[in-house]
Amino acid sequence: MITAVELGMIYAIMALGVYLTFRILDFPDLTVDGSFTTGAAVASISIVNGVNPVLATIFAFFVGSLAGVVTGLLHTKGKIDGLLAGILTMIALYSINLRIMGKANTPLLGEKTLMTPLREANLMGTWGSVGLMFLGCLVAVALIVWFLRTDVGLAMRATGDNEEMIRSFGVSTDNQKILGLAISNGFVGLSGALIAQFQGFADIGMGIGVILIGLASVIVGQAIFGQKFIWIAALAVIAGSVIYRLVIQLALELGLEVQDMKLISAVLVVIALILPQWKGFSKFANRIRITGKPVAPLEEAVKTNA
Repeated sequence: MITAVELGMIYAIMALGVYLTFRILDFPDLTVDGSFTTGAAVASISIVNGVNPVLATIFAFFVGSLAGVVTGLLHTKGKIDGLLAGILTMIALYSINLRIMGKANTPLLGEKTLMTPLREANLMGTWGSVGLMFLGCLVAVALIVWFLRTDVGLAMRATGDNEEMIRSFGVSTDNQKILGLAISNGFVGLSGALIAQFQGFADIGMGIGVILIGLASVIVGQAIFGQKFIWIAALAVIAGSVIYRLVIQLALELGLEVQDMKLISAVLVVIALILPQWKGFSKFANRIRITGKPVAPLEEAVKTNA
């Protein structure tokens, strides 16, 4: 169970990136399946070639961001539909990832990674490592919440809510989309790098279906804890990611096979979409949600740009 929670914490970084595009920008970004592997590939090949693990992980973030920029440019400047732009970038990244690694799999056995100190201290698989990973997730949440409360962040939120309105205030929605996609895929690439170091290898197929994991985390977490406030919505994504991994772990222990994971993910997303429509679940969710009157993103953006 602890391993499932650890994985949930690491995948939560990716899910936060998905949250930025699907919830904040309202952009169906499928670049994730490719940029996740790109982050893993860049970090792994860098570590194998003697680069410091911290620096290698930072490289993964920026290369993932670059993938997001490409998708943004295809959509905003190339006038390509957002969904298709993400698919095109994802397909291109498959070949690029093979070029980066030089082969389909890059092992990290015997290499020093960010997980090495935890293993040497015998913390892996304990609540100690879970606590450290949770702190890392909190840092990511704090950065996202801080950014979304800045002028640029408010403009990005308004872009997702009402693109025409915020454009009337002189905000470049194209730039907001490119920036949002860059930050989102940066987090996705970072998560890929951490997963590669956690499991000890990077594989060309490790990103397949990752977008579904991210969506499941966002939908499940926010179905239970809500999204009335930005910080609640971001924390709900972390909770959703952990719940998702625990459900997967439970399903495997009940006898389902590894190849059934994508089916389990799909069923979990369907349940998360249907449950909020059930009155009994809505009453239960309302009891555990933090209530209050949030300031609408568009109202904040208007006041900021007025």
